[in-house]
Amino acid sequence: MNFLFESRADAARQLAAALRSYRGRNPLVLAIPRGAVGMGRVLADELGGELDVVLVRKLRSPLSHEFAVGAIDETGWAYVATHAASAGADADYLRNEKRAQLEVLRKRRAQYTPTRPPIEVTGRIVIVVDDGLATGATMIAALHAARAKRPARLVCAVPVAPPEGVQRVRPYADEMVCLKTPEPFMAVGRFYRAFPQVDDEEVVALLQQIPTSAGGAKR
Repeated sequence: MNFLFESRADAARQLAAALRSYRGRNPLVLAIPRGAVGMGRVLADELGGELDVVLVRKLRSPLSHEFAVGAIDETGWAYVATHAASAGADADYLRNEKRAQLEVLRKRRAQYTPTRPPIEVTGRIVIVVDDGLATGATMIAALHAARAKRPARLVCAVPVAPPEGVQRVRPYADEMVCLKTPEPFMAVGRFYRAFPQVDDEEVVALLQQIPTSAGGAKR
C-alpha cells in the first residue's frame, strides 16, 4: 500500500507548510484529542503559536462504536448526522449516548487542563486540527465549539479526508485545508505508515510543553 504520511508528525509538518501564511501571527491551535494533540504541538511550534485542546466526542452508532452518528461538545451542543436513524440511533439512544459522552468530556477536561481554564479564543486566529476526517461529525462539533467563542478567523486543518467529508465540514470554517482527498477512502489510520494509539498521559505532557519555535507564544 502507498502510504500518504509516514506519521502524524510528518502530516503536521506538511500542514504547517500549507498554513505558513499564519506563521508569526500567534495562531491558537486547537487539537482534537487524543490523536491530533501531537500534531497540534508541531503546528503551534512551526507557526509560532499556542496549543490547546478542543474537547468533543463522537456519538457512536449502536451497531458499531467505531462509526459516528454525530458528535457533542463540552456545552452539550450536538451535531447529529442525517444517517443517524438508519444506523440505529433513535431519540432515546441518542439521549443516553449524549449523557455518556458528556461525562467523558468532563473527566478529560479535569485531567488535561486541571490548573487553568481553556486559552481564550475570542479575536484570535484559530486553527482546529485533527489527524483526518471520516464522517466529519467530530470536526463539525469542534468547529462549532470554537466558533461560539468568536475567533477572528477559523481554520480547519486535516491531512486527509474523503471528498464528501471535506464538503460536509467546509461551511463550518472560514478556511478549509486538507492535503489529500483519496478515493476510495478507507479508515484514517490506513493512510499513515505509523499510527499508534495516544494515551491521556501523552496528551497532558504535550499540553505542558513550552513552545520550541523562536516565535512561539509564551504561556
